[in-house]
Amino acid sequence: MKPKMGLISGVLGFIFLNTLLFSKSEGAVRKYYWVVKQTNFTKLCTTSTVLTVNDRFPGPEIHAKKGDTVFVTVQNDGPYGITIHWHGVRQPRNPWSDGPEYITQCPIKPGGNFTQEINLSTEEGTLWWHAHSDWSRATVHGAIKVFPAKGTSYPFKKPAGDQTIVFSSWYKSDVMDVLDEAISTGGDPNVSDAYTINGEPGDLYDCSNETMYSLLVKTGKTYLLRIVNSILNEEMFFAIANHNMTVVGSDGAYVKPFSTDYLFITPGQTMDVLVRANQPASYYYMVLTPFLDTESSYDNTTSRALIKYRGKYTTPSSIPTPTFPNISDSISAQLFVVRLKSLADAAHPINVPKNITKQIFMTVSVNLFACPNSTGCTVDGNNKLAASLNNNSFVMPSTSLLQEYYDNNYNVNHIADKLPNKPPTPFNYTTVTNMSAFTSEGRKVITFNYGDKVEIVFQGTNIGATQNHPMHLHGYSFYLVGTGSADFDNGTDPGRFNLVDPPEVNTIAVPRKGWTAIRFKADNPGVWFMHCHFERHTSWGMSTVVIVKNGGTNETSMRPPPSYMPPCS
Repeated sequence: MKPKMGLISGVLGFIFLNTLLFSKSEGAVRKYYWVVKQTNFTKLCTTSTVLTVNDRFPGPEIHAKKGDTVFVTVQNDGPYGITIHWHGVRQPRNPWSDGPEYITQCPIKPGGNFTQEINLSTEEGTLWWHAHSDWSRATVHGAIKVFPAKGTSYPFKKPAGDQTIVFSSWYKSDVMDVLDEAISTGGDPNVSDAYTINGEPGDLYDCSNETMYSLLVKTGKTYLLRIVNSILNEEMFFAIANHNMTVVGSDGAYVKPFSTDYLFITPGQTMDVLVRANQPASYYYMVLTPFLDTESSYDNTTSRALIKYRGKYTTPSSIPTPTFPNISDSISAQLFVVRLKSLADAAHPINVPKNITKQIFMTVSVNLFACPNSTGCTVDGNNKLAASLNNNSFVMPSTSLLQEYYDNNYNVNHIADKLPNKPPTPFNYTTVTNMSAFTSEGRKVITFNYGDKVEIVFQGTNIGATQNHPMHLHGYSFYLVGTGSADFDNGTDPGRFNLVDPPEVNTIAVPRKGWTAIRFKADNPGVWFMHCHFERHTSWGMSTVVIVKNGGTNETSMRPPPSYMPPCS
C-alpha cells in the first residue's frame, strides 16, 4: 500500500523544520519521490525482472547545487527490504540518512517508506546514489549532479553539453539468486552476463545492436561527460576512438586538468571528463573493458556505445575502435591514478593533515573460513571464501549499529570490539607463501576522537586471490597522498607522499600486492561504513565501521535521529 501524500508532506515538513534547526546550509531545498519496484527489461535475448527506481535502469538523476539540501522519499514496493546510500556525500553530522544496511539503519520494508535528507556541503561535480542492501545496487543506482553554487562557475569553460555515462553490471538471472547461491556454496559468485553503458550492453552482445547507447555531438563543441562506475565486481578501462579526454574532476571534486586516451575507474568512483568533438563527422566507438590482474573469476566481455556526429555524411562501414591497455596492465592503471591531483588554488583550497595523531596500518586480504560438515561448502575442501581487514572479517549487525551507539549514550563498549591499528601478526605482506589463509571474524570497529588527524595505509597482501581493492569510506572525502608496489616502507615511503596537491576522493584502488595511503581530519561525527566496493568482498567481510566521537559543542556533535527511522523488527 502506498503512503498517502498528505502523510509524506507532513513528514517532509517536520524534517524541513529540523533541517533549519540543525543545518547551516544556505542552498535551496529540493524534493524527490521515488518508488522502488520490480520492472521487466529485455536484454541479451532474455526478459529479466529486476529491481528499479521509478521503472528506470539506470535510475533517476538528482540535480542540485553545491550547498543544497535534498529530500528523497523512498517508497518500497519491491519484494524485499532495501536501503539507499548517497555515495560521496559527506552528510555533515547526519549519518542517519547515509543508508548502509544495518550500519546506519534497518532496511525499508516492503510497503514501507523513508524520507532521507541529503546534505550537500563541500561536494561539487559528480557523485552517485545506490542501494546498499545485499546486491540490490546492481540495478538500483543513478547519478547525482552537483552544479556550482549560485554566483560561482566551473573552473573551466562551460561545456556545450552535459551527459551522464553510467557503467553497470547486467545479469540474466536474479542477482539475489546469484548471491544466495554463492553464500550456500561458499564459493565465488557467478559473474555478470554483460556490462552496460547507460543501460545498454552494445553490439558485441546478442540481441543488443539496435539498442546500443549513442551520444550525439556537434562538430567543434566540447562536452562534459559525467562517468559513474556502478559495476559490481570489476575495475574498468574506458576509451573513445580518436578522441582524447581531459579529466577535470573525480568523486565530487575538481582536479588539475590532464589529457588522456583512456580512463581507469574502479567501482564506486566517478570521473568528470571534457571531450571535444574535433574529428571528421562520423561514428566512433566508446568502449568499456575490464582491468583484472588476478586469477579470480570475472566478466571478460566488452561493452560498446557510439559517439555520433550531427550532420549529413555516409555511415561508415567500419567504425573506429580505441586501443586499450592490456586487461592485466597494472602499470597503466597506476599511471592513471598518480596523475590525479587537486586544483589546490585559492578558489579550491585543500587542507592535508600534517601532524598525524592517529595512524592505522591496514592489511587487505581474501581469506578462508572452515565450514561445518553439513553446510556443503566447496572451496579447497570444506571451506568457504572470506575477506578481512587486519585479519578480521566483519560480522554485520542484525540491527542498526548507529542506533545502538546513540542509545548507548555514544559509548562503543558493549556494542562492538576494537579493530587493531595494525595486523596482529606482522609478515612479508606481498611475498609471503606460507601464511595461513584462514581469518577470524567479529564486529570490530575503529574509533577516532573528534579532530583526530588520521593516516591510513592500506596494504595488499599475497594471501588468497590477490587483486586490486577499491576501498570506500562513508561520511568523508580523503586525500590520496601516496601509492606504491610491494610492502609499505614506513622509513622511506612517507617521504614520497604528495602533501601539496593530492586528490580529494572517496574511493581509492589499493593495488594488488601494493599499498595506498590516505589522510583526513576526523571532523564528521557519526558511524561510518568503510569497505571494499567489490560487492563479493563486502559480502565476505572486507569491511569495518569508523566511529568518530562527538566534539565538545553542538556544532561538532552528531545530530539526533529524525522522528522516524525504518523499524528493525
